[in-house]
Formats: sequence, C-alpha cells, structure tokens
Amino acid sequence: MSDLKPSPRRMPKPKAKPAVPAKKVGKALRARTPKPVDRETMIEVFRRLHAANPEPRGELDYTNPYTLLVAVALSAQSTDVGVNKATKNLFPVADTPARMLALGEEGLREHIRTLNFYNTKAKNVIAAAKRLVDEFGGEVPNSVEVLETLPGVGRKTASVVVNIAFGDPRVAVDTHIFRVTNRIPLAITKTPLETQIALEALVPDEFRLHAHHWLILHGRYICKARRPECWRCPINDLCRYPDKTIP
Repeated sequence: MSDLKPSPRRMPKPKAKPAVPAKKVGKALRARTPKPVDRETMIEVFRRLHAANPEPRGELDYTNPYTLLVAVALSAQSTDVGVNKATKNLFPVADTPARMLALGEEGLREHIRTLNFYNTKAKNVIAAAKRLVDEFGGEVPNSVEVLETLPGVGRKTASVVVNIAFGDPRVAVDTHIFRVTNRIPLAITKTPLETQIALEALVPDEFRLHAHHWLILHGRYICKARRPECWRCPINDLCRYPDKTIP
C-alpha cells in the first residue's frame, strides 16, 4: 500500500472584485464635497468668530518684530508651548539681530536644543540675523516678499510677522487653517498657498486682519483633525462639512 497521501484538493481562487474606475471614485468624492459657502454665510462665520473672541492673539511669546520673527521660524515642526519654553531665556539675551549674532550659533543651539531640527534652525536664525544687520540696519522689513528671502523664512512665517507686527491683513496658512478652510468650506483648495490667496480675496475687509488667528484657534481647539468637536462649534449650522460629530 502506498504511503503517499493524496494531494489536497485545490480550491478555486476567488475572483477578484473589479476595480472601481478612477472616474467613479472622483465623482463620488466630488459628490461628498460641498460647495463653498456664499458671501453672506462667510460674513456670518467671521461675525460669530469675532463675537466669541474679539481680540484674538497668537500663542507665541515675543517682545518685538524681531523676536516674533525668530519665534515663528522656530515653531516649524514644534509646538508653541515648546518654543515659548526655549525662548524664555533666549530673548532676554538676544532680542535683536545684533545681539543674536553676538550669541552665536553654538550659543543659540544651547537655548533651542529641545526643539525639533534645532541645528538647522540655529544655522538659519544666525544667517537671517546677519542679513538683517548687513542689509536692513537690524530692522525687520514690513514686506512678505523680502522676508521670504531670509534663511528659514517661508510664506507662512513672513505673513504671520507682517500681520502681527505691522497690522498687514495677510492670512498666513498652516495645517489648521488649510483644514478648516476646506471643511466649512470657505474655499476648496489643494495647497496652503492656494488657500492664502483665496482667503485674502474672499474674507471681508473688516475681518481680514484677525482672520488668521480666528481660523487657527478654531482649528486647534474645536475643528480638530481627527475628531472635530462639532457639538460645541459656534458655526455648526453654517458649516457644510458632511461628517459632523456628536458627543
């Protein structure tokens, strides 16, 4: 008698489900994406945000335009709380570009060692300080276009600085503002730059100066990324986000 076992019966492979055509996927996503709110609704959105917080301010500590510039640059990939802890002892000894240069890159690193990418940030801050001293007399220029040319300074940082330090009604866009803008939606955009251009064109003049702060605080504390707290949102009835949450 053969001791060979019979081969197990091969089961037919299940048929793969046909892939959903990309066009249908795109159509379904578009169907779930609401149209941006109309101007009357947008005005009411900002009227309510203003009523809830008439004089909003950022959460970074600073003492003048230069320390604001440094604080915002250091905040990349770091929390405002972490930056404030690092700059608490930094700004008393380096609150101007000249004093920052005197501190030097190594001295700056010691102050900001707790922040992500502190080596790169220290290098950029010192390089920017040198340019401010050499080309602008140690003053921070009131120009997004000029500030963007400084090492470590992008469109968002430059826009925050001119908005807060000089009262220029720019709408700096970070991940919170990008999310909130597309959720409400105030506009449908694909990049932060598109979002900034759209908001600066759409936000009513009387609300544009503080729009950045209202939207970032709304995104940080209410319209959160993972689970927006829609049940306590002051603009819940105006927002067209299809996946609202309940407590």
